[in-house]
Amino acid sequence: MLVYTVRRVLGAIPVLLLASVLTFVLIDVSGDPLANLRVMQPPPDPEVIQLQEERLYLDRSMPERYWLWITGIGGNGDIGLLQGEFGPSTQSATYDIGANIAERLGVTLRLVGAATVFAIGLAVLTGVVSAMRQYSKLDYTLTFVGFLALAMPTFWFAGIVQQAGVGFNELLGTQFFATVGDGTYQAQSESGFGLVTNALAYMTLPTIVLMLTSFASWSRYQRTSMLEVLNSDYVRLARAKGLPNRVVVRRHALRTALIPLTTVVAVGMAAIIDGTVLTERVFQWRGLGEFFIQAVAANDSFALMAWLMLSGTTVILANLIADLLYGVLDPRIRYE
Repeated sequence: MLVYTVRRVLGAIPVLLLASVLTFVLIDVSGDPLANLRVMQPPPDPEVIQLQEERLYLDRSMPERYWLWITGIGGNGDIGLLQGEFGPSTQSATYDIGANIAERLGVTLRLVGAATVFAIGLAVLTGVVSAMRQYSKLDYTLTFVGFLALAMPTFWFAGIVQQAGVGFNELLGTQFFATVGDGTYQAQSESGFGLVTNALAYMTLPTIVLMLTSFASWSRYQRTSMLEVLNSDYVRLARAKGLPNRVVVRRHALRTALIPLTTVVAVGMAAIIDGTVLTERVFQWRGLGEFFIQAVAANDSFALMAWLMLSGTTVILANLIADLLYGVLDPRIRYE
């Protein structure tokens, strides 16, 4: 398994390299980072524009800029992914892209991790129940709820959940749910039980939004996969031997039915990251979602490329983990 893991990690390197090329080219041709500066009234001095072009490496050719962005060789010490530098920012000469990502990464990972875990659990539960109660009222109800969650735009659903939290707080006469902010600064003055309650207060509503918008499609995949497994020959044989239905489902059907879901979840990490941007915006979290929106507003090319590369790396890691889980879910799979 170690050899297989190393091979998969090495195989991810060309994928990351291709992703970096596509990311750089798409961002580079999308517009001029200094467009707002050039159209200012009164017009800035040509020397100011020239200095900004040199600081942002816009005076170099596209291949040279890509080489600088990856390696940092020939730069001013503020660029080079391999050196841990993401490049200069158009927002400010003192704006450190790497430091801002490091500051916000924990906030976003907290939300993504909680929402993913709960979404997987809910998708497995509802998918298995729907498959075992196929065409029942419960199956139709869960299907309706799933499609409803799938059809709702994330930003709209987040706003509805936020307002529901406000109404719930007013009903109780206390701040039970935090509807704005991520609670990072409040947590610095808390410890023990207070830290737990603070985290629950701030994370509950955003996690519900991201969880429900993610679980819907996963639940449908789990239902379909479970139905296929329940109708397979080896499951019918297990039932013919007289095994209880719960044993058949838990020991024989469920693990096999989880394999397609593992792939879907790995691929779906991109959708979760996209949903995080809108969810953090509505609840005013200082995470990578806000970082992305600020980068778009400022036409900050290097910040956008950093966010895209980080997102792409997350999806690749999720797929690597999914590959390794196949053997755990199905012992018949061998790593060669």
